[in-house]
Amino acid sequence: MNIVLLGPPGIGKGTVATKLSKKLGIPHIATGDMLRENVAQKTKLGLDAKSYMDKGLLVPDRVVVKMVKERLQKNDCKNGFILDGFPRTINQAEEIGKEIKIDKVVNIQASDEIIIDRLSKRKVCRKCGFIYHLVYIKPKKDNICDKCNGELYQREDDKPKAIKERLKVYRKETEPLIDYYKDKGILA
Repeated sequence: MNIVLLGPPGIGKGTVATKLSKKLGIPHIATGDMLRENVAQKTKLGLDAKSYMDKGLLVPDRVVVKMVKERLQKNDCKNGFILDGFPRTINQAEEIGKEIKIDKVVNIQASDEIIIDRLSKRKVCRKCGFIYHLVYIKPKKDNICDKCNGELYQREDDKPKAIKERLKVYRKETEPLIDYYKDKGILA
């Protein structure tokens, strides 16, 4: 089964995708993670994407679509996959739809206030990437990862100003996908 998780940033798509991935035995593909990996590794794709990501803007379709198409060709996707953070625009949905059939799209919702609160209290390990929340998933020691002793930090796009911009961009660019997939009869 090929599944897309849709919803604003910070809604919990990654959490839901991780659980579904284990239950269904298909890979969880998070485009945000793939982009951040490329930024950390300073690849051409990563350097191109970084200037957009730091401002809370969407990375251009040409970059993301190419990356996702390449990932979906890998053997672990032959029985299905869960896309988290893709597609983000109608154009991306149309491009991926030319080659891949999407079976179900799940739209997850919450208020902007909840999203801003959740994201602004999130910290990430620089070393292993594990995500903490200062209220719900606290590290045992302040700013130290329980798993690898790496330093915890707040991503630039998890600061309130960037979150508000990300939500504006989501409303303009991504929210139209709700009707797009509803019209296809695959939205839940």
